[in-house]
Amino acid sequence: MATKTTENKDNSPVKDSSATAETAASASKKNIQADNASVNENEMKNSPLHKFFVSALKDIYFAENAIIDALDKMQEAATTEELKEAFEDHQFQTKKHVSRLEKVFKLIDETPEKKECKAIKGIIEEGEEIIKSTEEGSMTRDAALIIAAQKVEHYEIATYGGLAQLAITMGHDKAADLLEKTLQEEEDTDYDLTEIAETYINFDAEQEE
Repeated sequence: MATKTTENKDNSPVKDSSATAETAASASKKNIQADNASVNENEMKNSPLHKFFVSALKDIYFAENAIIDALDKMQEAATTEELKEAFEDHQFQTKKHVSRLEKVFKLIDETPEKKECKAIKGIIEEGEEIIKSTEEGSMTRDAALIIAAQKVEHYEIATYGGLAQLAITMGHDKAADLLEKTLQEEEDTDYDLTEIAETYINFDAEQEE
């Protein structure tokens, strides 16, 4: 905006004070908006919903790391190469999910931390018991391992689905996109495990004596 000028009696230019006042008012408005944004952000971070959201992220962060280790044992225990490969692929995918969660923490200005997840610990322990109680090299073991793996998937699907919706509610759109991407991958894995079971593993297991 050009600054208007007038002339004094001695013909020297004088700046229009209205332009200066308008500039000052604009700067003041921006400062107020910045202050309000800072207050709103602090209020959000102190809200019960935000605290729950972060706690749930720490819970699934612990779970994903625990699942990586569990998949090693499940892959080793599996009978068929197809199921072994499925567990190997899921382990690789789970490592990506851990990295993606770390990005979510960063997007909401929080530090990635693990909080013990009793639910996933129980599911993993159940999977370990399945390995002990089924015969090595049997299709029955594979059928049981698929059920154990799908219990893991269903826990993750429920968690990521809920977290994605909370992220949308709180305006964390980029975080929501990442969480929804992981949700879709978990659903795809669950479907793939069902396909493996229904193609032949369950039928072959039924024939075992």
